[in-house]
Amino acid sequence: MTHHHRDVQRVKTLLAQECARLMADEGVPNFRTAKRKAAVRLAVANKALLPDNREIEQALMDHQRLFHADQQASRLQDLRKTALDAMRFLARFRPRLVGPVLSGTAGLSADIQLHLFADAPQDVALFLMEHQVPFETADRRLRLGNGDLACLPVFRFGAGDHGLDLTVFTLLAEREAPRSPVDGRPMQRAGLAKVETLLANVLD
Repeated sequence: MTHHHRDVQRVKTLLAQECARLMADEGVPNFRTAKRKAAVRLAVANKALLPDNREIEQALMDHQRLFHADQQASRLQDLRKTALDAMRFLARFRPRLVGPVLSGTAGLSADIQLHLFADAPQDVALFLMEHQVPFETADRRLRLGNGDLACLPVFRFGAGDHGLDLTVFTLLAEREAPRSPVDGRPMQRAGLAKVETLLANVLD
């Protein structure tokens, strides 16, 4: 390994560790923002030195294991219990848990991300209104399984101490998960039974 290559790798590792710290300790919500802030803090102007999302996710797991092992376990339990309650409440939309709460990398201010499936996004909006759940709306760009970019509706609301983030897909999209922003592979999704199992395994 050349001296230059070692230096590049060292900078990438430092950036990944700083991204992980920002996400775990300061509540920075996503990889893109974490990279931008880490680059500023470490005065790195060359974008080619930025770590990829996989490297950051690995650094995040390492950081949480080193500094937050106890709190991380109880935080994950709490988040997953809230996710399970929300999934039961939203059962008619066949919810799937995705993102950091499923993977175990959820930081201090992580939202619980669910994928829902409906004939139309209005069905979800009406359901929330009928149950007097105040919500905000947004859009999310995701790369679908076939490689196309899609702009999908998102509904957000609070549940206790946590935020819920619901992305609404068409009914057909249940068969094929979108690409993960971490590694480009199909996103991991967990239904009710899988989340119940995750919780039960920790309690044993």
